[in-house]
Amino acid sequence: DDWPARRAYDTSWQRKLHDAGYSGLAWPTAFGGRGLPVSQQIVYYEECARSGAPAVGVNFVGLMHAGPTLIAEGTDEQRAAHLPGILTGESVWCQGFSEPEAGSDLASLRTRAERRGDEYIVTGQKIWSTRAHVADRCELLVRTDPEAPKHRGITWLILDMDQPGVEVRPMRTIDGDDHFCELFLDGARVPVANRVGAE
Repeated sequence: DDWPARRAYDTSWQRKLHDAGYSGLAWPTAFGGRGLPVSQQIVYYEECARSGAPAVGVNFVGLMHAGPTLIAEGTDEQRAAHLPGILTGESVWCQGFSEPEAGSDLASLRTRAERRGDEYIVTGQKIWSTRAHVADRCELLVRTDPEAPKHRGITWLILDMDQPGVEVRPMRTIDGDDHFCELFLDGARVPVANRVGAE
């Protein structure tokens, strides 16, 4: 239950992997990776499992979801600001996708982001946000156009977790762990510069 200690352990391990050249093996070299084929990344994971090496841990979302999304869709400024910290373990990310009464049906999400000038004001709730209580940032899906058809009008934002209007509540599961969290957003602010891709 000592999540700060788990974060410290996992990010320290991530830094060691980075310094040894094992961080982001399949990421393009232009973004700090090794540019290796995914098949070699898989071999690496198999060898880690076989040897009993620690898992990626708290930064799974950053390495496997947010980082690759920024590589594919982010601006040069977003990549420069976030990719190095993900690779070294300095920046931990969580995922803000699923919602109560919607689960993983993203077309039903209701968390709303209203644009006001150079920022979005975000209100809503997410659930099953793994390790949100130790994350620095969240890859957050929000509805920016409530009039659009359900499968449209959804936008990907980079949410800084340490701000007013962001509340994280860990959820204890039947196995006694509390790595899943609820995320409550009440007027949280996201600069338009933190929107990944178009609305």
